[in-house]
Amino acid sequence: MEDIKIGRRFFLKSGGAAAAVAGATVIPIRNANAATSAASSGTTLPYPKKSVGAAKGMPLNQAVSFAYPDDSSPCLAIRMGSPVPGGVGPNGDIVAYSSYCTHMGCPVGYEPGTRTFKCGCHFSIFDPENSGQMVTGQATEDLPRILLAYDAATDSIHAVGVDGLIYGRQSNIL
Repeated sequence: MEDIKIGRRFFLKSGGAAAAVAGATVIPIRNANAATSAASSGTTLPYPKKSVGAAKGMPLNQAVSFAYPDDSSPCLAIRMGSPVPGGVGPNGDIVAYSSYCTHMGCPVGYEPGTRTFKCGCHFSIFDPENSGQMVTGQATEDLPRILLAYDAATDSIHAVGVDGLIYGRQSNIL
């Protein structure tokens, strides 16, 4: 018999193709409990309910500081004076955001004159009247919005969740 010589390149291509075909034909075996456990392990975090203050007591167009969801998370709440998306309160004009810039975690401050959040480190600007949208600067993501709830009976505002990831964390709850 003759010896057949196969080149290394041909051998690797053929072996790779055979492995791909074999891998594609494997039928996954599903565990009956897998769907149940996947559905129960959602990404909803157990956020605490924390008082921010009274809606009528909030000053117009000025930031009110509070911490949420823990003491290591500074936030700012603002009564804008006109209804805004996601706003709560009697007029739907109260919103809140994390005060950590999404670029590098520097503190942002609210400027009443321009009605924007500004980062002093790298000059990113965020719009609180448009869901904390990043307007300009180094940041590539919007400010994390603090979800608020309003109780008309007691005129109280409560923080109840976070929409977005607070800078420097893998999870908003430590």
